[in-house]
Amino acid sequence: MQGPLHRSWHWNGYGVYNLTKFGVNGFTESLRQEVTRRHVRVGVLEPGGVATELGSHNDHKAEVREAINSFYEQTEVLAPEDIADGVAYMVTRPRHASVGELWIMPTDQA
Repeated sequence: MQGPLHRSWHWNGYGVYNLTKFGVNGFTESLRQEVTRRHVRVGVLEPGGVATELGSHNDHKAEVREAINSFYEQTEVLAPEDIADGVAYMVTRPRHASVGELWIMPTDQA
């Protein structure tokens, strides 16, 4: 996405946020490799903009809050049900198939 919001926010003050996202991805891949021969599927779903209250729960700097508000005003964001559909897709693949990573984002969030 051209602009302030994209898959990972790399803004001053978001170090812990980015650390946790990268940590979850690394842990997920490690766990996937450990259990895959037992046909246990492990994957990570990474959503783009979703209509939730998350933005209102953070104490953002004014410019970050403005960028977030602008993004939600200009983007047809996903519904929580869209994410649920992605989870259902990941866990209903045939036993021999595994989805290790799935990105779901609004079509106008490049």
